[in-house]
Amino acid sequence: MRELRVDGNGDAHIAGLLRKGIAGDERAYVDFLERAAALVRGFARHRITSGSLDAEDIVQETLLAIHIKRHTWDNNAPVTPWLYAIARHKLIDAFRRNGRRMETTIEDFVETIADQQPDTVRDWEVNRALQSLAPGQRSVVSAISVEGRSISETATTLGMSETAVRVSLHRGLAAIARRFGRT
Repeated sequence: MRELRVDGNGDAHIAGLLRKGIAGDERAYVDFLERAAALVRGFARHRITSGSLDAEDIVQETLLAIHIKRHTWDNNAPVTPWLYAIARHKLIDAFRRNGRRMETTIEDFVETIADQQPDTVRDWEVNRALQSLAPGQRSVVSAISVEGRSISETATTLGMSETAVRVSLHRGLAAIARRFGRT
């Protein structure tokens, strides 16, 4: 299996964008999220072999998790192994929700396993981010990213089209990124 990788200089650039974003540079944070989305998109498309999952769902869930968990990244470590670890967990979660098993070899993720720290995200941080959204966006982001529902489940539950759910999710995540990009 060939995985999209970032060389040392590319990782340093992405890591620099994330550092600047965490420090309050909104433009750098948006650039980081765009680059991260491209990496995760390639990662997910490479591993999704059937039509039962949508790579864009994985991308959006991963970006939200990255935003919420950005404080867990070691500022001195490469960013891509951390990013791929989050994407891998979101992909596995999606396969579990769909009732499929995903098998992978440990060699695919040896870089990400070495120094993972426990998740220390507090519920109040998630609630704070959600409360900043309009009610419709809050419902969509909460259903997909917090409750773990799929795009189609959310669309059915909220009486929306899947396209409208995707747009609302994207806009909600962008609003969270804009508002909380500064920490």
